[in-house]
Amino acid sequence: MPDQPDRLATPRPPLDWAPVSATFLGMLGAMAVLAGGMVALPDYARWLVFPLVLVGWLISLCLHEFGHAIVAYHRGDRSVRAKGYLTLDPLRYTDLQYSIVWPLVFLALGGIGLPGGAVYVNTWSMMRADRTLVSAGGPLATLAVFVLLLAAMAGLTPPPRLELNIASPTLALYSALAFLALLQLTALIFNLLPVPGLDGWGIIEAWLPPDLRQFGRRLAPIAPILLVVLLLFPGVNRAFWDAVYGLSQVIGLDVQAARAGLRLFAFWR
Repeated sequence: MPDQPDRLATPRPPLDWAPVSATFLGMLGAMAVLAGGMVALPDYARWLVFPLVLVGWLISLCLHEFGHAIVAYHRGDRSVRAKGYLTLDPLRYTDLQYSIVWPLVFLALGGIGLPGGAVYVNTWSMMRADRTLVSAGGPLATLAVFVLLLAAMAGLTPPPRLELNIASPTLALYSALAFLALLQLTALIFNLLPVPGLDGWGIIEAWLPPDLRQFGRRLAPIAPILLVVLLLFPGVNRAFWDAVYGLSQVIGLDVQAARAGLRLFAFWR
């Protein structure tokens, strides 16, 4: 479809809130129960890391896609409410291949958090700045989840030694939250790369020349897959993790705890 000229978005009435889905509320409840179980039953805590991280990751995907949808609603796309995007229902965002299969494969193989679900937003009538804001809404939600996880970790006393044996009631929980925070950080770095099909490209796309935008749209279906394949090469993988760990040190994320969380998560290794 050819690019439409920028014009003022039609004013919209205040948001008519949609009810939060029972599925999302159930995931929140499950995460709370799993976290409580780790503290109450430390002998079994390590076996609760996998489901807690999995549920936490799905919650973060819902919030990421909700971030796109809520900004789109306020910038003029009323269709997101009718599509159920404002209910935080993971079934509304889910694409089997990109939302479940690939993210879980990379979680299992290397602990990289890939962006998953997708919301389909009508941006054709939006101004360029609005399109940029819609693309940025998801990463901002991921950043908010990351900050909340850091705050939750700050409320726990980090164990003196991070070993796989459960030496304190909060060891598994602290390590699981650290690993989940690391997943948010890797997803944020990955998704902000200016590659067609990712949010980083969407943030700048509206400001690019028309020919480059058209080229990006043709490349968007395969570019993220090619990027994932590149991460399998040792040199690229090392550069990516160097960036992740360097940023983690600047931010104050406990990388040692995150690595312990990954080992507990990957119980099959």
